[in-house]
Amino acid sequence: MSRPNFQLDHFEPALFASQGYIVRKGLIPRPMIASLRKVTEQALDPLIGPVEFEAEVGYPGAPETRDASGGDTPRRLLHAYARDSVFADLATSQTIRNTLVEIMETDDVYLSQNHHNCVMTKHPGYSSSTSWHQDIRYWSFDRAELVSIWCALGNETRENGALSVIPGSHIESVERGRLDRDLFLRTDLDENQSLLERQVQVELDAGDVMFFHCRLFHAAGRNESDAVKYSAVFTYHDGDNHPIPGTRSERYPAIPLN
Repeated sequence: MSRPNFQLDHFEPALFASQGYIVRKGLIPRPMIASLRKVTEQALDPLIGPVEFEAEVGYPGAPETRDASGGDTPRRLLHAYARDSVFADLATSQTIRNTLVEIMETDDVYLSQNHHNCVMTKHPGYSSSTSWHQDIRYWSFDRAELVSIWCALGNETRENGALSVIPGSHIESVERGRLDRDLFLRTDLDENQSLLERQVQVELDAGDVMFFHCRLFHAAGRNESDAVKYSAVFTYHDGDNHPIPGTRSERYPAIPLN
């Protein structure tokens, strides 16, 4: 698996369109990284909700119940945008907006408060792996055209469960039968092997930001290191791409980036 290192230039919109993701190196300044990590650590001890626990996601390797050993291990600190101004500043920063405008080909960009909008906290020992999936599976919008950002608040490697992606999978037509009950890609099917053979691991340094399409297949392993991995994750959509009324995607108002 190769390590991508795509810099922002005039080829980036075409690269994102064909690959479904790009990485911007060192996009988050070091002082902001330090502030983000401090606020995250303060929210974990003592734990400040709302929180999603490992036992609630049901992924491979997670504790089965909250009462099981490690069942109270936090998986995500939810509502990051409203949790602290440092997260709001990150999610709506000019550098993030500039890249989104380039790859989404619109200056009418909105932050969703309903999807992602969290800090992923992958703990050693009780962290679960995430199988191959597309984020759009549980989202409800007029068009399946949303972009998420994955902000590394520390180094992300194979050892601590860095993301892997399948480049170009966002434009693949994958029939329902190639997915399992929970809409994860079935790795047991021969017809999915050509997709899986294209996977690459996206190792990141603290301050790097990965931008990825909501239909891009991605996965992540367990954290086998001895330190918690922190990643801030947010999702954006075009102003004319509306959430379907009455769905979770409409629950909280979107935030304009202007």
